[in-house]
Amino acid sequence: MNQITNILYWLTTGLQIPVILFLLLFFLQSLFLIGGFYGLYLSRNKVNVKLHRQLDDTTVREVLETLSTYKEKQTLIIDYLLRVKRYHKNPLMLDKIVGDYEIQSDKELSKSKLLVKIGPMLGLMGTLIPMGPALVGLATGDVSSMATNMQVAFSTTVVGIVIGAVGFITLQVKQRWLADDMNILEFIVESIKKDKDETQA
Repeated sequence: MNQITNILYWLTTGLQIPVILFLLLFFLQSLFLIGGFYGLYLSRNKVNVKLHRQLDDTTVREVLETLSTYKEKQTLIIDYLLRVKRYHKNPLMLDKIVGDYEIQSDKELSKSKLLVKIGPMLGLMGTLIPMGPALVGLATGDVSSMATNMQVAFSTTVVGIVIGAVGFITLQVKQRWLADDMNILEFIVESIKKDKDETQA
C-alpha cells in the first residue's frame, strides 16, 4: 500500500511544473485575448451603429450597396454580408452563408470557452499539488518548505481565477455581439428571399 501511495505522491508532484507552465501559457493567451477583444470592440461599435441606422432608414438593397464604404471590412458581419451580396440570387447559398456564420461564431467563442474551463481547472491543480509537500514540511518542522509550497498554491489559484474571469467576461460579451450580428444577417437574408418571391409572383 505504501508503494502505491508513494507512486501517486511522486506522480502528482511531478505534475507541478507542467501545470505552472500551462498556467503561464494560458495567462499570456488571456492577455492577447484582451487586446484582440478591445480592438474588436472599437471596430464593431462603428460598424454596428452604422448598420442599425441604415436598416432603420433605408432598404436592405441599399445597405448591401453601401458595404464597400465600410472601412472595417475585416469584421465578421461585414465579411458575411459581402458574401450575401455576392450570392443574393442563390437562396440555397444564402442558407449556407447563415450556417457558415453559425459555425464561425462558435469558432470565435472557442478561445474564451477554453479559458473559462481550463483556467480554474489548472488553478485548482496548482493549488492542490503543493499542499502535499507543504503538509510534509509541516510534519517534519520544515517551515521554510511549507511556506514556499503554500505560496505556490495561492499564486496558482489567483492566476487560474484571472484566466477564467477573462474567458468568462469575453465569452458573455462576444455571445451578445454575435447574436446581434446573427439577427442582422438573418433579417437581410430573409428580406432578400421575400423580395425575390414577391418579384416572381
